[in-house]
Amino acid sequence: MFRNLMSAFLALVALAGVARAEQIYSAEAFSAAQKAGKGVVVHIYAPWCPTCRAQEPILHKLEADPKFSGVEAFRVDFDSQKDAVRAFKATSQSTIIVFKGGKEIGRSVGETRAKGISDLLDKAL
Repeated sequence: MFRNLMSAFLALVALAGVARAEQIYSAEAFSAAQKAGKGVVVHIYAPWCPTCRAQEPILHKLEADPKFSGVEAFRVDFDSQKDAVRAFKATSQSTIIVFKGGKEIGRSVGETRAKGISDLLDKAL
């Protein structure tokens, strides 16, 4: 019985990891992640954007990968968080920006290939 309970628990933990999503951007949380030395991914997103919607499942799958467990992911709403969009110098939604050591080290606009997004996120490690 213990083994069955443990197996069920581990399955739930695995499912929870798959469901991990970007957190809503705040300047405080972003700054704290950078000060903690974490790699950071910022996704400039709009719910009406088909490219953003294509990027989203790829990002969620990568975020659930244990390889990226130390990377913080943030979502900036392109329409309602204009100050943050300007601060990141993003000119359009579907922009993914990667930071490491407090510095921007990669940026992509409109990338929807899993390999391209994965290669970009690898820079955060």
